[in-house]
Amino acid sequence: MTIRHVVPVARKAATGRVAAVYTQSLADFGQAAFMMLSPAPEIQAATWALLREAELVGRAPRVSKEVIAVAVSQANGCRFCIDAHTIMIHAHGTHDLAEDLLHDRIPAEPAHAELAAWAASTRRLDAIPPHARPFPAEHAAEYLGTALATHFTNRMFSAFTDEQLMPGNLQRSGVVRRVGAMAYTRVMQRELAPGDSLPLLDGITAGLSPAWAAGTPIAAAFAALGGATASGGDLLSTAAREIIYASVARWDGAHLPPSGAWLAEALAGLPAAEQPGARLALLASIDPHRIDAGAVAAWRATGHSDDAELVRLVAYGAFTAVQRIADTITDPATMR
Repeated sequence: MTIRHVVPVARKAATGRVAAVYTQSLADFGQAAFMMLSPAPEIQAATWALLREAELVGRAPRVSKEVIAVAVSQANGCRFCIDAHTIMIHAHGTHDLAEDLLHDRIPAEPAHAELAAWAASTRRLDAIPPHARPFPAEHAAEYLGTALATHFTNRMFSAFTDEQLMPGNLQRSGVVRRVGAMAYTRVMQRELAPGDSLPLLDGITAGLSPAWAAGTPIAAAFAALGGATASGGDLLSTAAREIIYASVARWDGAHLPPSGAWLAEALAGLPAAEQPGARLALLASIDPHRIDAGAVAAWRATGHSDDAELVRLVAYGAFTAVQRIADTITDPATMR
């Protein structure tokens, strides 16, 4: 994986919150998590906390939550995330399931097929799925949190990396996938204590705590991510934030045409100096794959050379979409 647009904090140079995230994620997840977010430590820590508390911890089967993560990543087209979560399923030993999900085939096990179908539907914001959530109420916070964490991390990986899990895309080889998965067998089998990531969030101003995860560490992590990403909105004018919010509110989850006409139309009313920042945030919400060197250079040319500001701005856009998705899939009226 090559990190683009920012310079991450190296593991050996990390201090404070970043060092703590690296240490915990290596122990619990087998890798230093979200290095591309390290220029903004509060974003990195909140992202890690949400992933850990929703996906890695809890009573719902870990492999089932990995099914959710792969299916969401398939819906968003995040190649890195598809490959990474598939390898985790291989590490669990369910190789046929991993290969079915990787190749976008319906899993043989009906429960996994239902989970994958539900997870993929969380991007389609104009449709109500034909069935209720395929998981018990006592596991809802974990499954919902996993889906939402994946929607956020998909956007950040698409924006800040080349999406190649291994050099030369070696993970596309079935043999390499199985061998690579062996490194994660131990972490897939570990039982982790809920809430251990929450001390990493000390000092982060929390946003609204979600009712769908009330009483769990997932709620605290989601609220922290909402609060941390809000700082990116402060880099934009009120008019720009209103355009982003309105555009995301109208979005139906479809993959938009590559021409970018929708983007030009959305930003047409903004002064030219305000458009680069709004463009980055709106792309992060809806089409993060299109965040390229030109878009980043245009933003930096407006006087924003700091990597931390870039991470916060992109995270703000990404979380705006995630909150829209959260409002939809946690609405009791839709039973999504």
